[in-house]
Amino acid sequence: MNFLTLFNALPGACAQGLIWGIMAIGVYITYKILDLADLTVDGTMCTGGAVCIIFMLNGHSVGVSLFAAFIAGMIAGLVTGIFHTAMGIPAILAGILTQLGLYSINLRIMGGKANQAISVDKYDLLVSLRYVKGVAFYKNTIFVTALIIVILIGVLYWFFGTEIGCSIRATGSNQNMSRAQGINTDFTKILGLMISNGIVAFASGLYAQYQGFADVNAGRGAIVIGLAAVIIGEVVFGKISQNFGFKLFSVAFGAIIYYLVLQVVLWMGLNSNDLKLLSALVVAVFLAIPYMKGKYFSKPVKRGGAPRA
Repeated sequence: MNFLTLFNALPGACAQGLIWGIMAIGVYITYKILDLADLTVDGTMCTGGAVCIIFMLNGHSVGVSLFAAFIAGMIAGLVTGIFHTAMGIPAILAGILTQLGLYSINLRIMGGKANQAISVDKYDLLVSLRYVKGVAFYKNTIFVTALIIVILIGVLYWFFGTEIGCSIRATGSNQNMSRAQGINTDFTKILGLMISNGIVAFASGLYAQYQGFADVNAGRGAIVIGLAAVIIGEVVFGKISQNFGFKLFSVAFGAIIYYLVLQVVLWMGLNSNDLKLLSALVVAVFLAIPYMKGKYFSKPVKRGGAPRA
C-alpha cells in the first residue's frame, strides 16, 4: 500500500464530500427538521444534473443552469408534497412514486440517452475533477464548494429564523400543536420538501459538472449517502454542534468524513463493487451508536434519597 497514492486521492475525496455535503443538507431538512422520510432525493439527484448539463449544452451560463436545476428539484418536491398532503399518501411512499416517475422524466430531459457528457475544455464549468489540484485557489473545486456551503448555510440560518421557517420547524416538532397555533402544516410540509429537493438538485448539478457527465442512474442510493452524512455529523459533532448553523456545518463535515473513509477503504483494497454494501453498513453502525451508548454506556440515574420517617 502506497501512502503517496492515498495522499494524492484525498483532495478528490474531500471535493466529492463537499458536493455531497450540500446534498446532505437537503436531506437534513426533511429527515431532521420536517421529520419526514423523503425518498424523492434518489430521483432529484439525477434530475438536477440532467437539467444543468442540458442547459449548459444549449448555451446557457453555469449560473442559469444551476438555477434551473434548483427549480426542477423544487418541482419534484412539490409533486411529492401534493401526493402526501392532498392525496393522503404516506410520505415515504409518495417519495418512491415521485422517484419512480422521475426516471422516465430524466431520460426525456437527456433526449432519451442514459447519459450526457460535457467537456471541461469547451464549457466554463464551476467545478470539475480537473480543478481539484493545480489551479488557482479561487477556481479550485474544494474552495468553490466550501464557499457555496457557507453561503447556503447562512441563507438557511436566516430563513429558518423567519416566521415561515419557524413554522416548518414547528411542524416537524409537533404537527398537532402547530395546527392548534394556526399553522397550515400541509403548506409547510410542501415548502420544506420543495426546499430540500431544490438543494439536492442544485448539488446534483454541481456533481454532474464535477464528473463531466449526467447519468440517469446517478441518484441511485443517494439517500443512503445523505443519511450517512447526517448521522456521522450528528454522532461526531453532536456534543459541540448545539447551534442550528453548526448542525448544518456538521452535516457537511459528515459527508467529507464519509468520503474520506471510503477513499481509505478503497486504498486498502476493497472491491469498488462492494461500496453500496459498505455504505449501508456505515449508516447502520452510526445509527446504532446513539442507541448503544444510551443502553449500555449511560450511567444509571440515582433516585431520590431514603423516604422520610
